[in-house]
Amino acid sequence: MLLENRDYILINKPPFIATLEDRVEPVNILALARDFEPDAQVCHRLDKDTSGVLAIARHPEAYRHLSLQFEHREVKKVYHAVADGRHDLDNFEVDAPILKQNDGTVKLTSKGKDAQTTFSTLRLFTRHTLMECRPVTGRMHQIRIHLASLGAPITGDEVYGGKPFLISSIKRGFRVKKDTEEQPLMKRMALHAFSLEFSGLDGQTITAQAPYSKDFTALLKQLSANVR
Repeated sequence: MLLENRDYILINKPPFIATLEDRVEPVNILALARDFEPDAQVCHRLDKDTSGVLAIARHPEAYRHLSLQFEHREVKKVYHAVADGRHDLDNFEVDAPILKQNDGTVKLTSKGKDAQTTFSTLRLFTRHTLMECRPVTGRMHQIRIHLASLGAPITGDEVYGGKPFLISSIKRGFRVKKDTEEQPLMKRMALHAFSLEFSGLDGQTITAQAPYSKDFTALLKQLSANVR
């Protein structure tokens, strides 16, 4: 838990767990929250594989209050992502409409809903980039498709062109055990909801930052150790 008051609970969502009910997995964040707070409502959604800050309202008034801020684009959201390739960006805005597809993916098209994201480089590695992503809108897979449109897909996001990260790709002479196949260091896309800022019911600003998950930290450690 990152923050708790009488209106909200902010957690650091782990990867591999759905925010809402999932047809495949019975465990989800909303169900877990309601075991603790019967009237809990999740105020926004993170992809199942995405880690980081998630806001949960403890009662209906708090939910409505934050939902309106999301609707009016008043919530400040910051994500960190590791992207394939080297990209030196400074507050670079992607303004590209997004259309949801029947197969659960999205594409960029003028027929889609408006979507804007600003990107800045936090650190350059040999073949990867740690990016700061600031979505203005909240469309499905927005950061993923916008980064892919820049030729900078998120590492491990194979749906939108990202490649799994293999240690052998940066370590010469790296070998796996006989008769085994090398597995990616991260078994998901390298996307983390780093921080969230909004106004509480009392008018005070609520801010929370989520430490990186273990797999995200391990990826950055490997990339840092092999910068050339």
